[in-house]
Amino acid sequence: MAKASRRTTRSTGARGGGSRTATAPDPRDAIIDAFMALAAERSVRSIGLGDIADHAGISLAALREAYGGKLGILAGFARRIDLAVLADGPADPESEPRDRLFEIMMRRFDALAPYKPAIDRMAHSARCDPGLAAVLHRLAARSQKWTLVAAGIRHGGLRGRVAVEGAVLVYAETMRTWLDEDDPDLGRTMAALDRALRRGERGMQMFSDLCSLLPRLDRRRRHRRPSDRTAMG
Repeated sequence: MAKASRRTTRSTGARGGGSRTATAPDPRDAIIDAFMALAAERSVRSIGLGDIADHAGISLAALREAYGGKLGILAGFARRIDLAVLADGPADPESEPRDRLFEIMMRRFDALAPYKPAIDRMAHSARCDPGLAAVLHRLAARSQKWTLVAAGIRHGGLRGRVAVEGAVLVYAETMRTWLDEDDPDLGRTMAALDRALRRGERGMQMFSDLCSLLPRLDRRRRHRRPSDRTAMG
């Protein structure tokens, strides 16, 4: 099984002497925190913009200045998690591709841990809300592009799109185990992720083999002898 990356606790406080002036908190962070706290209690559709502003302790004008609506806040949350995942840099380039993906994906579960109740509720809501499901899928695909970059996995064109969708499926499948797991060591989640990555690896290999085979079949078709074409006629 691939090994999980070492998990460290980083200080987010300002470095240097105490004479530095603290920067004002970004209201966008308060808005995201408020939204995720409310999302842990009720469905996304039932959360009003006024509810978010009240919970964040800001005015509606400040909320509007920061975000255009709930979809923008969700995108802001996804960006926050992406930044947390990427903060530790790329995966070890000397390791195998599957191990690199394992490392980056486990980082994402670590970053998502404080928001688990909200994510659990959103995952359940998305099953009967196609609009929310589409939004979450779009955000997941954007995030998994960064996962592949951090893992040093590069594919262009159709293969790249298939790799992103494959990463989304792997992560969604593993998330079901993660949402049900209470063990802080995440043993079941790591085992589920390892299995899903192995299946994904086989799937990508089959797709690559097919991509290599189709041009050869096309060349054979185009270069058939005229007599063969007549016989087929």
